[in-house]
Amino acid sequence: MKAIVTGASDGIGGAVALRLAADCAARGEGLELVLTASGRKPAPQGLLDALGAQGVRAVFLTGDMSDARVCADLAARTLEALGGLDVFVSNAGQSVPHRLAELAVADWDRTFAVNTRPTFVLAQAFHGALAASRGSIVAVASMSGLRPHKGLGAYSAAKAALVMLCRSLAQEWAADGIRVNAVAPGMVRTPLTERIYQHGDVKARREALVPLGRIGTPEDIAGVVAFLAGPAAGYVTGQVILADGGIADSALGLIPGLPAS
Repeated sequence: MKAIVTGASDGIGGAVALRLAADCAARGEGLELVLTASGRKPAPQGLLDALGAQGVRAVFLTGDMSDARVCADLAARTLEALGGLDVFVSNAGQSVPHRLAELAVADWDRTFAVNTRPTFVLAQAFHGALAASRGSIVAVASMSGLRPHKGLGAYSAAKAALVMLCRSLAQEWAADGIRVNAVAPGMVRTPLTERIYQHGDVKARREALVPLGRIGTPEDIAGVVAFLAGPAAGYVTGQVILADGGIADSALGLIPGLPAS
């Protein structure tokens, strides 16, 4: 398998890379991998070492994906490094909490430039290679793209646009043999969100809201991404899998006065 995972330093992106490696090994299949990150943090050497120990040839590239020209360059360098492509996992994203009444237009534009546009630009660049391999695209969206999220209005809108982009690509590119799906994570504890869980009883209060009783892990999301990317989902396209422990569907159960379950 030849794959690229964007936003792959730690957290969900790193877990996806490791899961793809494990699944390929289980199938007796080799893996060549390009990982990308913004470059604001050091290269994820631990992840690269772990992949190397599994026999994965991994290339790490950096660039600001809010710049469409950088995306196009990363795509060209990826195809040059891999000589083709089977799987494109679009995981790079950014959340900037802000109420819409005070949100600057520049922040709105950047939210879409980071969370929506890179999938479009990279998908266009990878179309020929993915058509040749009859490959797949998996984008990491968010439950915030399926439900309004107060204080994250721009992020919700950008992730909702990402979901519709994936569904539209799935319809337009099905004839080329390219599958396109998305995963919408709920609350996931990653290095990016870790600071939230250091405040008092936030973890316990959040867990109490989740029907499955726990906060998600990067590995939870990686398992869904790997399924959609792999041969087991060969007849699945245009779908969005909500991986949130059941929280998005639990709202009606919070209404006082309902019969006890």
